[in-house]
Amino acid sequence: MRILVLIHEYPPVGGGGGKVAEDIAEGLVKRGHDVHIITAHLKGLPLKENRSGVQVIRLRSGRKFAYKATFSAMLFFIFAGFWSAMAEIRNWKPDIIHVHFAVPAGVLGWCLSIFTKVPYILTAHLGDVPGGVPEKTDKWFRWVAPFTPPIWNRAKRVVAVSAFTKNLAMLHYPVPIQVIPNGVSRTEFDPGLISIKEQPVIIFAGRIVPQKNPIQVSRSLSSIKDLEWHAVIIGDGSMKSEMESEVLRLDIYDRITFTGWITPDQVHEWFAKGDILFMPSFSEGLPVVGVQALSMGLAFVVGKVGGFIDLVEGGKNGFLHLPTERDKFSRSLRVLLEDHEKLYKFRLRSREISKKYDLDGIVEKYEKIFLECKR
Repeated sequence: MRILVLIHEYPPVGGGGGKVAEDIAEGLVKRGHDVHIITAHLKGLPLKENRSGVQVIRLRSGRKFAYKATFSAMLFFIFAGFWSAMAEIRNWKPDIIHVHFAVPAGVLGWCLSIFTKVPYILTAHLGDVPGGVPEKTDKWFRWVAPFTPPIWNRAKRVVAVSAFTKNLAMLHYPVPIQVIPNGVSRTEFDPGLISIKEQPVIIFAGRIVPQKNPIQVSRSLSSIKDLEWHAVIIGDGSMKSEMESEVLRLDIYDRITFTGWITPDQVHEWFAKGDILFMPSFSEGLPVVGVQALSMGLAFVVGKVGGFIDLVEGGKNGFLHLPTERDKFSRSLRVLLEDHEKLYKFRLRSREISKKYDLDGIVEKYEKIFLECKR
Protein backbone atom coordinates (compact mmCIF):
# COMPACT_ATOMS: atom_id res chain seq x y z
CA MET A 1 0.00 0.00 0.00
CA ARG A 2 1.19 3.52 -0.83
CA ILE A 3 0.50 6.05 1.95
CA LEU A 4 0.96 9.82 1.59
CA VAL A 5 1.34 11.58 4.96
CA LEU A 6 0.71 15.30 5.39
CA ILE A 7 1.97 17.11 8.49
CA HIS A 8 3.39 20.59 9.04
CA GLU A 9 6.16 19.37 11.37
CA TYR A 10 8.27 16.24 11.27
CA PRO A 11 11.41 15.37 13.27
CA PRO A 12 13.72 17.04 13.96
CA VAL A 13 11.12 19.81 13.54
CA GLY A 14 8.18 20.14 15.92
CA GLY A 15 7.02 18.38 19.03
CA GLY A 16 5.09 15.27 19.93
CA GLY A 17 2.76 15.22 16.92
CA GLY A 18 5.67 14.98 14.53
CA LYS A 19 7.21 12.16 16.55
CA VAL A 20 3.90 10.28 16.41
CA ALA A 21 3.82 10.67 12.64
CA GLU A 22 7.40 9.42 12.39
CA ASP A 23 6.78 6.36 14.56
CA ILE A 24 3.67 5.35 12.62
CA ALA A 25 5.31 5.94 9.25
CA GLU A 26 8.41 3.92 10.10
CA GLY A 27 6.26 1.18 11.58
CA LEU A 28 4.25 0.95 8.38
CA VAL A 29 7.43 0.76 6.31
CA LYS A 30 8.57 -2.19 8.43
CA ARG A 31 5.26 -3.86 7.55
CA GLY A 32 6.04 -3.56 3.85
CA HIS A 33 4.19 -0.39 2.92
CA ASP A 34 5.55 2.60 0.98
CA VAL A 35 5.29 5.91 2.84
CA HIS A 36 5.95 9.43 1.55
CA ILE A 37 5.73 12.44 3.87
CA ILE A 38 5.16 16.05 2.88
CA THR A 39 6.15 18.44 5.65
CA ALA A 40 7.69 21.87 6.31
CA HIS A 41 11.32 22.71 5.74
CA LEU A 42 13.63 24.31 8.29
CA LYS A 43 16.98 25.87 7.47
CA GLY A 44 19.78 23.32 7.59
CA LEU A 45 17.66 20.31 6.64
CA PRO A 46 17.64 18.63 3.22
CA LEU A 47 14.64 19.25 0.99
CA LYS A 48 14.39 15.52 0.31
CA GLU A 49 15.73 12.58 2.27
CA ASN A 50 15.12 8.95 3.14
CA ARG A 51 14.69 8.46 6.88
CA SER A 52 14.47 4.81 7.91
CA GLY A 53 12.77 3.92 4.64
CA VAL A 54 10.35 6.87 4.70
CA GLN A 55 10.62 9.34 1.82
CA VAL A 56 10.50 12.81 3.37
CA ILE A 57 9.76 15.89 1.24
CA ARG A 58 10.30 19.21 3.04
CA LEU A 59 8.73 22.35 1.59
CA ARG A 60 9.91 25.91 2.11
CA SER A 61 7.05 27.63 3.90
CA GLY A 62 8.67 30.27 6.08
CA ARG A 63 9.11 28.17 9.20
CA LYS A 64 11.86 29.71 11.34
CA PHE A 65 11.82 27.71 14.58
CA ALA A 66 11.95 24.00 15.31
CA TYR A 67 9.69 24.34 18.34
CA LYS A 68 6.84 26.41 16.88
CA ALA A 69 5.02 27.25 13.66
CA THR A 70 3.50 30.68 13.12
CA PHE A 71 0.08 31.07 11.55
CA SER A 72 1.66 32.47 8.38
CA ALA A 73 4.06 29.50 8.13
CA MET A 74 1.12 27.09 8.40
CA LEU A 75 -0.77 29.05 5.75
CA PHE A 76 2.17 28.94 3.35
CA PHE A 77 2.55 25.22 4.04
CA ILE A 78 -1.00 24.70 2.77
CA PHE A 79 -0.27 26.52 -0.49
CA ALA A 80 3.10 24.85 -1.05
CA GLY A 81 1.79 21.48 0.03
CA PHE A 82 -1.12 21.46 -2.40
CA TRP A 83 1.06 21.54 -5.51
CA SER A 84 3.64 19.14 -4.10
CA ALA A 85 0.95 16.68 -3.03
CA MET A 86 -0.84 16.95 -6.37
CA ALA A 87 2.41 15.97 -8.08
CA GLU A 88 2.84 13.02 -5.70
CA ILE A 89 -0.71 11.85 -6.37
CA ARG A 90 -0.31 12.18 -10.14
CA ASN A 91 3.07 10.45 -10.34
CA TRP A 92 3.14 8.09 -7.35
CA LYS A 93 -0.60 7.35 -7.04
CA PRO A 94 -1.02 6.81 -3.28
CA ASP A 95 -3.83 4.58 -2.06
CA ILE A 96 -4.64 6.78 0.90
CA ILE A 97 -3.67 10.05 2.60
CA HIS A 98 -2.92 10.25 6.32
CA VAL A 99 -3.39 13.75 7.73
CA HIS A 100 -1.97 14.75 11.12
CA PHE A 101 -3.73 17.82 12.59
CA ALA A 102 -6.99 19.15 11.12
CA VAL A 103 -5.24 22.51 10.75
CA PRO A 104 -3.20 23.03 8.66
CA ALA A 105 -2.68 19.61 7.05
CA GLY A 106 -6.37 18.76 7.19
CA VAL A 107 -7.09 21.63 4.82
CA LEU A 108 -4.71 20.01 2.36
CA GLY A 109 -6.30 16.59 2.78
CA TRP A 110 -9.77 18.03 2.21
CA CYS A 111 -8.75 19.91 -0.95
CA LEU A 112 -6.82 16.98 -2.38
CA SER A 113 -9.67 14.53 -1.79
CA ILE A 114 -12.05 16.82 -3.68
CA PHE A 115 -9.74 17.13 -6.68
CA THR A 116 -8.37 13.57 -6.76
CA LYS A 117 -10.91 11.40 -4.87
CA VAL A 118 -8.08 9.89 -2.79
CA PRO A 119 -9.56 9.29 0.71
CA TYR A 120 -7.88 10.70 3.78
CA ILE A 121 -7.67 9.66 7.42
CA LEU A 122 -7.44 12.45 10.00
CA THR A 123 -5.52 12.10 13.28
CA ALA A 124 -6.32 14.84 15.81
CA HIS A 125 -3.69 15.71 18.42
CA LEU A 126 -5.60 18.27 20.61
CA GLY A 127 -3.88 21.43 19.33
CA ASP A 128 -6.10 21.23 16.24
CA VAL A 129 -9.31 21.08 18.30
CA PRO A 130 -10.97 24.36 19.39
CA GLY A 131 -10.34 24.86 23.09
CA GLY A 132 -7.65 22.18 23.21
CA VAL A 133 -4.75 24.55 23.79
CA PRO A 134 -6.58 27.85 24.33
CA GLU A 135 -3.59 30.02 25.15
CA LYS A 136 -1.92 28.92 21.91
CA THR A 137 -4.70 28.56 19.34
CA ASP A 138 -7.83 30.39 20.51
CA LYS A 139 -6.91 33.62 18.73
CA TRP A 140 -6.69 32.08 15.30
CA PHE A 141 -9.48 29.56 15.89
CA ARG A 142 -11.83 32.54 16.12
CA TRP A 143 -11.15 33.05 12.43
CA VAL A 144 -10.71 29.52 11.10
CA ALA A 145 -13.08 27.43 13.25
CA PRO A 146 -16.17 28.13 11.09
CA PHE A 147 -14.32 26.69 8.08
CA THR A 148 -13.11 23.48 9.75
CA PRO A 149 -16.23 21.23 9.93
CA PRO A 150 -15.88 20.08 6.27
CA ILE A 151 -12.37 18.80 7.09
CA TRP A 152 -13.74 16.50 9.78
CA ASN A 153 -16.88 15.56 7.86
CA ARG A 154 -15.13 14.54 4.66
CA ALA A 155 -12.45 12.41 6.35
CA LYS A 156 -12.95 8.72 5.65
CA ARG A 157 -12.07 8.03 9.29
CA VAL A 158 -11.16 10.26 12.24
CA VAL A 159 -8.74 9.21 14.98
CA ALA A 160 -8.01 11.00 18.26
CA VAL A 161 -4.93 10.33 20.36
CA SER A 162 -6.82 10.29 23.67
CA ALA A 163 -10.35 10.05 25.06
CA PHE A 164 -10.03 13.67 26.21
CA THR A 165 -9.18 14.82 22.68
CA LYS A 166 -12.08 12.79 21.27
CA ASN A 167 -14.62 14.17 23.74
CA LEU A 168 -13.51 17.76 23.19
CA ALA A 169 -13.57 17.32 19.40
CA MET A 170 -17.08 15.89 19.44
CA LEU A 171 -18.38 19.07 21.08
CA HIS A 172 -17.50 20.84 17.83
CA TYR A 173 -17.53 18.06 15.23
CA PRO A 174 -20.21 15.37 15.78
CA VAL A 175 -18.52 12.69 13.69
CA PRO A 176 -17.50 9.12 14.64
CA ILE A 177 -14.06 9.25 16.26
CA GLN A 178 -11.86 6.29 17.16
CA VAL A 179 -9.25 6.61 19.91
CA ILE A 180 -5.81 5.25 19.09
CA PRO A 181 -3.23 6.40 21.64
CA ASN A 182 0.28 7.42 20.80
CA GLY A 183 2.68 4.51 21.08
CA VAL A 184 6.30 3.82 21.83
CA SER A 185 8.71 1.02 21.05
CA ARG A 186 9.15 -0.72 24.39
CA THR A 187 12.27 -2.35 22.97
CA GLU A 188 13.83 1.01 22.11
CA PHE A 189 12.57 2.68 25.30
CA ASP A 190 13.69 0.00 27.72
CA PRO A 191 15.27 1.22 30.98
CA GLY A 192 16.91 -2.12 31.72
CA LEU A 193 17.38 -2.68 35.42
CA ILE A 194 15.50 0.02 37.32
CA SER A 195 17.27 1.46 40.35
CA ILE A 196 17.02 4.69 42.32
CA LYS A 197 20.03 6.99 42.57
CA GLU A 198 21.04 8.85 45.73
CA GLN A 199 20.29 12.05 43.81
CA PRO A 200 17.13 11.31 41.78
CA VAL A 201 16.69 13.09 38.45
CA ILE A 202 13.51 15.06 37.76
CA ILE A 203 12.68 15.65 34.09
CA PHE A 204 10.53 18.21 32.32
CA ALA A 205 10.28 17.67 28.55
CA GLY A 206 8.41 19.72 25.98
CA ARG A 207 7.90 23.17 24.60
CA ILE A 208 8.63 25.79 27.25
CA VAL A 209 5.39 27.67 26.68
CA PRO A 210 2.45 28.76 28.87
CA GLN A 211 0.54 25.52 28.16
CA LYS A 212 3.26 23.54 29.99
CA ASN A 213 3.22 25.77 33.09
CA PRO A 214 7.03 26.12 33.31
CA ILE A 215 7.08 28.76 36.06
CA GLN A 216 5.26 26.32 38.32
CA VAL A 217 8.06 23.84 37.64
CA SER A 218 10.62 26.37 38.88
CA ARG A 219 8.65 27.27 42.02
CA SER A 220 7.86 23.67 42.95
CA LEU A 221 11.52 22.74 42.65
CA SER A 222 12.50 25.70 44.80
CA SER A 223 10.17 24.51 47.57
CA ILE A 224 12.00 21.17 47.81
CA LYS A 225 15.57 22.45 47.58
CA ASP A 226 16.29 20.98 51.02
CA LEU A 227 16.17 17.51 49.37
CA GLU A 228 18.60 15.73 47.06
CA TRP A 229 17.67 15.99 43.37
CA HIS A 230 18.80 17.29 40.02
CA ALA A 231 16.39 18.56 37.36
CA VAL A 232 16.68 18.46 33.57
CA ILE A 233 14.62 20.86 31.45
CA ILE A 234 14.38 19.45 27.93
CA GLY A 235 13.09 21.77 25.21
CA ASP A 236 12.83 25.35 24.09
CA GLY A 237 10.11 27.92 23.69
CA SER A 238 8.85 31.43 24.28
CA MET A 239 9.19 31.16 28.09
CA LYS A 240 12.66 29.65 28.28
CA SER A 241 14.36 32.95 29.20
CA GLU A 242 11.69 33.70 31.79
CA MET A 243 12.10 30.23 33.30
CA GLU A 244 15.89 30.61 33.46
CA SER A 245 15.50 34.00 35.17
CA GLU A 246 13.09 32.47 37.69
CA VAL A 247 15.41 29.62 38.69
CA LEU A 248 18.23 32.16 39.07
CA ARG A 249 16.01 34.28 41.32
CA LEU A 250 15.10 31.19 43.35
CA ASP A 251 18.79 30.20 43.70
CA ILE A 252 18.41 26.71 42.16
CA TYR A 253 20.08 27.32 38.79
CA ASP A 254 23.09 25.15 39.64
CA ARG A 255 20.76 22.18 40.25
CA ILE A 256 19.12 22.38 36.83
CA THR A 257 20.33 21.45 33.36
CA PHE A 258 18.71 23.28 30.44
CA THR A 259 19.32 21.17 27.33
CA GLY A 260 17.59 23.38 24.76
CA TRP A 261 15.96 21.76 21.74
CA ILE A 262 17.58 18.35 21.25
CA THR A 263 17.18 15.30 19.03
CA PRO A 264 14.91 12.35 19.93
CA ASP A 265 17.99 10.22 20.56
CA GLN A 266 19.26 12.78 23.07
CA VAL A 267 15.85 12.88 24.75
CA HIS A 268 16.08 9.10 25.06
CA GLU A 269 19.50 9.40 26.73
CA TRP A 270 18.19 11.85 29.32
CA PHE A 271 15.13 9.70 30.05
CA ALA A 272 17.47 6.79 30.72
CA LYS A 273 18.98 8.88 33.52
CA GLY A 274 15.64 10.06 34.89
CA ASP A 275 13.44 9.00 37.79
CA ILE A 276 10.45 11.38 37.77
CA LEU A 277 8.57 13.15 34.97
CA PHE A 278 7.34 16.48 36.32
CA MET A 279 4.94 18.36 34.04
CA PRO A 280 2.21 20.46 35.71
CA SER A 281 0.63 21.20 32.30
CA PHE A 282 -2.59 23.16 31.79
CA SER A 283 -3.55 21.00 28.79
CA GLU A 284 -2.28 17.92 26.93
CA GLY A 285 -3.49 15.52 24.23
CA LEU A 286 -1.62 12.30 24.82
CA PRO A 287 1.94 13.61 25.22
CA VAL A 288 4.55 11.52 23.45
CA VAL A 289 7.05 12.32 26.18
CA GLY A 290 4.54 10.89 28.64
CA VAL A 291 4.31 7.59 26.79
CA GLN A 292 8.09 7.49 26.46
CA ALA A 293 8.52 8.23 30.17
CA LEU A 294 6.05 5.45 30.96
CA SER A 295 8.07 2.96 28.93
CA MET A 296 11.30 4.11 30.56
CA GLY A 297 9.76 3.49 33.95
CA LEU A 298 9.60 7.05 35.25
CA ALA A 299 7.26 8.02 38.07
CA PHE A 300 4.82 10.85 37.26
CA VAL A 301 3.96 14.12 38.96
CA VAL A 302 1.80 15.80 36.34
CA GLY A 303 -1.24 17.92 35.62
CA LYS A 304 -4.63 16.23 35.88
CA VAL A 305 -5.38 17.07 32.27
CA GLY A 306 -5.93 15.38 28.93
CA GLY A 307 -3.97 12.25 28.16
CA PHE A 308 -1.99 12.32 31.40
CA ILE A 309 -5.13 10.97 33.05
CA ASP A 310 -4.82 7.87 30.81
CA LEU A 311 -1.16 7.33 31.72
CA VAL A 312 -1.25 7.67 35.48
CA GLU A 313 -2.78 5.36 38.07
CA GLY A 314 -3.00 7.73 41.01
CA GLY A 315 -0.92 6.60 43.93
CA LYS A 316 0.51 3.65 41.98
CA ASN A 317 2.82 5.10 39.33
CA GLY A 318 2.37 8.79 39.95
CA PHE A 319 0.31 11.71 41.19
CA LEU A 320 -2.20 13.82 39.25
CA HIS A 321 -3.06 17.35 40.36
CA LEU A 322 -5.07 20.16 38.86
CA PRO A 323 -2.72 22.90 37.60
CA THR A 324 -4.23 25.26 40.19
CA GLU A 325 -3.26 22.91 43.05
CA ARG A 326 0.23 24.34 43.19
CA ASP A 327 1.27 23.15 46.65
CA LYS A 328 0.27 19.56 45.87
CA PHE A 329 2.92 19.27 43.16
CA SER A 330 5.63 20.10 45.69
CA ARG A 331 4.21 17.68 48.26
CA SER A 332 4.07 14.83 45.74
CA LEU A 333 7.64 15.42 44.63
CA ARG A 334 8.68 15.44 48.29
CA VAL A 335 6.89 12.11 48.93
CA LEU A 336 8.83 10.39 46.14
CA LEU A 337 12.18 11.98 46.93
CA GLU A 338 11.96 11.11 50.62
CA ASP A 339 10.78 7.53 50.07
CA HIS A 340 13.01 5.79 47.54
CA GLU A 341 11.17 2.50 48.02
CA LYS A 342 7.92 4.15 46.93
CA LEU A 343 9.68 5.80 43.99
CA TYR A 344 11.06 2.41 42.96
CA LYS A 345 7.60 0.80 43.07
CA PHE A 346 6.09 3.67 41.08
CA ARG A 347 8.76 3.28 38.42
CA LEU A 348 8.15 -0.46 38.11
CA ARG A 349 4.41 0.15 37.74
CA SER A 350 4.95 2.69 34.96
CA ARG A 351 6.96 0.16 33.00
CA GLU A 352 4.15 -2.38 33.44
CA ILE A 353 1.44 0.07 32.31
CA SER A 354 3.44 0.92 29.18
CA LYS A 355 2.52 -2.45 27.65
CA LYS A 356 -0.81 -0.90 26.64
CA TYR A 357 1.05 1.62 24.48
CA ASP A 358 3.40 -0.68 22.59
CA LEU A 359 4.04 0.80 19.16
CA ASP A 360 3.55 -2.42 17.19
CA GLY A 361 -0.06 -2.65 18.31
CA ILE A 362 -0.68 1.03 17.53
CA VAL A 363 0.72 0.70 14.01
CA GLU A 364 -1.37 -2.41 13.44
CA LYS A 365 -4.53 -0.47 14.27
CA TYR A 366 -3.63 2.26 11.76
CA GLU A 367 -2.78 -0.34 9.12
CA LYS A 368 -6.21 -1.92 9.58
CA ILE A 369 -7.93 1.43 9.06
CA PHE A 370 -5.88 2.23 5.97
CA LEU A 371 -6.63 -1.15 4.39
CA GLU A 372 -10.34 -0.69 5.04
CA CYS A 373 -10.44 2.84 3.64
CA LYS A 374 -7.99 2.85 0.71
CA ARG A 375 -9.37 3.64 -2.71
